[in-house]
Amino acid sequence: MDSSRNALAELLADNGFVAADEEADELLARAAGDQELLVAMLERRLTGEPLAWITGTVEFCGLAIRVEPGVYVPRWQTEAVARRALERLPEDGAAIDLCTGAGAIAAALRAGRPRARVVGTDLDERAVACARGNGVEAYAGDLFEPLPPELAGRADVVVGSVPYVPTPELALLQRDTLTFESALSYDGGADGTGVLRRAVAGSPRFLRPGGALVLELGAGQPDALAPDLDRRGYRDVTVIRDEDGDVRGIEATLGNSSRSTSIID
Repeated sequence: MDSSRNALAELLADNGFVAADEEADELLARAAGDQELLVAMLERRLTGEPLAWITGTVEFCGLAIRVEPGVYVPRWQTEAVARRALERLPEDGAAIDLCTGAGAIAAALRAGRPRARVVGTDLDERAVACARGNGVEAYAGDLFEPLPPELAGRADVVVGSVPYVPTPELALLQRDTLTFESALSYDGGADGTGVLRRAVAGSPRFLRPGGALVLELGAGQPDALAPDLDRRGYRDVTVIRDEDGDVRGIEATLGNSSRSTSIID
């Protein structure tokens, strides 16, 4: 078994997969000794198809998240945003997860706050069905549009991994990304902030005073969003960084002070 596993890992590495050892383990676990299934899965992976679509799951914040083919695959980089959102969510609070995809952030919030109400939205009907399969209360529609009206002014947290890649930079994404996944999951417009600005603009309607907006974004975008956050009454904007110091998101509080918006980095 060790020799077969090593050979599988070596084949994946030779084809450019940087986490070859981990991927070999996942494929072997999913195949569970079925050699025909293993070969079929390997052939799919070598085309660049996302591993989570092949095995059916991905780990996110310690949870096994089911991911159906065609649905955006949650990334580990988003975990920092999910953890910050969880910190801001009271035990019996309410949270809204924009562009929920497979429901990874929402599922992490539900796991950490079982008594809280967590609602997700997504444009993609396939994603909504997948999120519901992961136990998420999910609705199909654009950002805030499909939310139940009773959530207006009552959410403690609005969180989202919305599209934020600048359109000119889509071609720089990891190879085969857009061969399989939709550009809709990535394309944030000319400077990457198009959907982010809409999320900022729509969130005050649903957040309670003192509630938190937590959004995933990229380097340079916190400064670009500062005027929008200030205009909508957000204060105490903090940049979220991962363990390597890379920018992963922002956290802002709605109307909790009279100070103008300043970014704490």
